[in-house]
Amino acid sequence: MSADRTNHYVTFGVADELLAAPVEAVREVLAVPPMTRVPNAPDFLVGIIDVRGHSVPVIDMRRKLGLPPTEPTESSRVLVLEVTLAGRSATIGALADRVLEVITLEEKSLQPPPDIGLRWQSEAIAGIGRRNDGFVILLNLGALFATERILLSGATKDAESGVKITGEVGGNPTEEGKEGSEGSDPAVAPEP
Repeated sequence: MSADRTNHYVTFGVADELLAAPVEAVREVLAVPPMTRVPNAPDFLVGIIDVRGHSVPVIDMRRKLGLPPTEPTESSRVLVLEVTLAGRSATIGALADRVLEVITLEEKSLQPPPDIGLRWQSEAIAGIGRRNDGFVILLNLGALFATERILLSGATKDAESGVKITGEVGGNPTEEGKEGSEGSDPAVAPEP
């Protein structure tokens, strides 16, 4: 008799979404501490915090996921995460609206990200689980934090080129101020 493999996840809420990170990636959960803003940082990098003498960047998960930002509340928390980026370990804070609980999910019950017939950034989703009557989106933290692209919004910015990606023309992303593969209309005027 073989036991089904189970994994433990810390669940947290961002807007109405229920997300999860592997419990082994979560170093600690903090009430929102004072943050120092970083000049010229991407809008989702809300600042840095001190965690036991180390500077830790804090990513606003609402902005990272393309959701409207809000001010932190008493329920807001910063998950201090250990993430592998480009083969090295990095400590990153993730600002969430709330942290809920640790759950156990059987590996065989997890589903891949849905195929919607369009290109979208699904590599940041490790899988979809079920919890009670809803879904839990299991995050691939390395993929999520390795890119500046925003997951759920219509417009994204490519980290390497700094060009804002606004959609697709002929299966290729269109860039602001550049022609798509099937037309000469730029999707949006260039960013200043």
